[in-house]
Amino acid sequence: MRHTTLLCAAAIASMPLAASADEPLAAFDVAEDLSRFVFASAPVFEDGMPAYGNAFVTQGYIYPAGTLDGGVEGTLPDGEPAFPDLVIGEWTCDGYFVGDGMRTETGAIVMTRQVYRFNDGDLLISHGAELADPGFVVTRAVTGGTGDYAGAPAEMHQVMLGMSDGYGVRLQIELGDGPEPTYPSEEDHTEWDSGFPVGPVLPNASLQTG
Repeated sequence: MRHTTLLCAAAIASMPLAASADEPLAAFDVAEDLSRFVFASAPVFEDGMPAYGNAFVTQGYIYPAGTLDGGVEGTLPDGEPAFPDLVIGEWTCDGYFVGDGMRTETGAIVMTRQVYRFNDGDLLISHGAELADPGFVVTRAVTGGTGDYAGAPAEMHQVMLGMSDGYGVRLQIELGDGPEPTYPSEEDHTEWDSGFPVGPVLPNASLQTG
């Protein structure tokens, strides 16, 4: 009986050690679900779109790194994940529009907090600017984490892959030392500005808060 008890105690004691052996993801992708994007009723432009200082919140899906390579969409038009079996967590983003609000064509369009809640319950939190320009690297501060992310590096690097009509932004995130930040020039902006919507696009006006 004593021998069995000792074996059980040893097995239980080893469980936390096994769990701590898990490593945080070094990179992952995010796809916004635009049906969950809402913004404040003021300040707004004449057309009702968010102006400088407008507060908003949005959510989406976390996928393994590389899922959204090549312009792949991660969200269906109805807001459901395009690859439900690959979803590894939920992304929540809140913040404020800066620059020229929704009309920002290049540079920082929002200052945000992003919370990445993984399916196993672990959390990762970052703060920083987000660019209106796809394809450029922006550095964000990692300001918190739990579980496997309790000891996460102090910074992460984000690239907006782009945004498609009605589907929201697609992001790639890399933790720790990554590529140097890059910033768009007027020349770069001219190259990519070819009719795609700039900033989050609302499918209908009912998403505004009262």
